[in-house]
Amino acid sequence: MAEEIQALILGLIQGLTEYLPVSSSGHLTIAQTLFGSMSGADNLMFDVVLHVATVLSTIVVLWKEIASLFKGFFTTTGWRVSEWNDEKHYVAKIFVSMIPVFIVGMFFKDYVEEIFGSGLLVVGICLLVTAALLTFSYFAKPRQKENISYSDAFIIGIAQAVAVLPGLSRSGSTIATGILLGDKKEKVAQFSFLMVIIPILGEALLECVKGAVNGGFDIAMPWTSLLIGFLAAFVSGCLACKFMLEIVKKGKLIWFAIYCAVVGCFAIMY
Repeated sequence: MAEEIQALILGLIQGLTEYLPVSSSGHLTIAQTLFGSMSGADNLMFDVVLHVATVLSTIVVLWKEIASLFKGFFTTTGWRVSEWNDEKHYVAKIFVSMIPVFIVGMFFKDYVEEIFGSGLLVVGICLLVTAALLTFSYFAKPRQKENISYSDAFIIGIAQAVAVLPGLSRSGSTIATGILLGDKKEKVAQFSFLMVIIPILGEALLECVKGAVNGGFDIAMPWTSLLIGFLAAFVSGCLACKFMLEIVKKGKLIWFAIYCAVVGCFAIMY
């Protein structure tokens, strides 16, 4: 398959599945298995480009919310917790949610990948787990809390950390966990997308450092492939992010559960 076409397909998959609760890592593994994949330094650089593109799509779609958080966070109100406004508390909750994924990413990610691997069998099983989580959240009828608490933020963060497993959807795990905890669907969806910005950028930075240390950025991949992958991931990410916010409000996650179950069974049988 031509490199540019492959970059387009993988970019579209990354952008769409980063926000839809169907696992971007799982779908990329399936696509790379079926179509072949870029390898070595090319793959490392391409992954970094796709991750940066999806972060930018989040910023574009949620720009008003992000600007409001920045404005409220840097107001002249006091910095004692008792004096904090809603924006300061919200940002603090985002940082609380990042604690589990920081610990896993820094100290345990390589062990997790070594123990569980990243083959289609693991992807298929984790997709079935994602389907189960989405199904539980669809049928659960917890009370709808007005605000996400600090304890909820930490538990949602644990769900994000567990989602380092390929095939276990990050957005699906965090949104389903928030709904099961009784948080309002639209609020937990927005929180889920905002809480991932810094971890994704951090992971991309670590990959860059790893590549630089290993001399891995002397790549032969055409810049056109990188650009095509970036644009595909950015545009599809913007569309998927907007679409997902509306879908969560309407409570239609059961269709994604069915989809994950079908794809998971396919991956296991393949």
